[in-house]
Amino acid sequence: MASSSLTLPSHSLPSLLPTQTPRHPFSHYLPILSNSSQSKFYGLKLSYSSSLSIPSSSVKGSIFAKVNKGKTPPPFTLKDQDGKNVSLSKFKGKPLVLYFYPADETPGCTKQACAFRDSYEKFKKAGAQVVGISGDDPSSHKAFAKKYRLPFTLLSDEGNKVRKEWGVPGDLFGTLPGRETYVFDKNGVVQLIYNNQFQPEKHVDETLKLLQSL
Repeated sequence: MASSSLTLPSHSLPSLLPTQTPRHPFSHYLPILSNSSQSKFYGLKLSYSSSLSIPSSSVKGSIFAKVNKGKTPPPFTLKDQDGKNVSLSKFKGKPLVLYFYPADETPGCTKQACAFRDSYEKFKKAGAQVVGISGDDPSSHKAFAKKYRLPFTLLSDEGNKVRKEWGVPGDLFGTLPGRETYVFDKNGVVQLIYNNQFQPEKHVDETLKLLQSL
């Protein structure tokens, strides 16, 4: 029986396929960056390339939370959007919803802030206060609050000192600040810790659910 063989053209098969520039493994989540531009998420300088450089220290410090349910967190004093000093102890006596978010004016953070705004009357009815914290400075918070008519306090954790002290875990191997919400009872004890980076509006649903049971 005569054997048959297939002869390919001299150009190889891969050369017939369209070539594509490899995508960044996390490009779906990261903002579009020009060469060595400033990331709005964390203030990190990222160079656009096909590989992600991860500082060895960022993975270590972002795995185990230091603030746990049933505990009282470390105290802090931070500036609000008006530049006034605000201490955590100020909110004692009423339930408190305190949420850490990556940065002002990013899409997810804007959705989350507006979701808290739209449900603010429900929080007031539950007797709870709402406070947002990010690493942005007070002037950024002031502009953000004014633009979206936010009726609650925004605190400036410049240098992410409180975030680190509380052990708020980061996402994307520590390159993106975590989106984490804490609910405190009137005695300042943590009753809920909710973490969800990519569904920011769910933070409102989960916190209201818990507040109704306090």
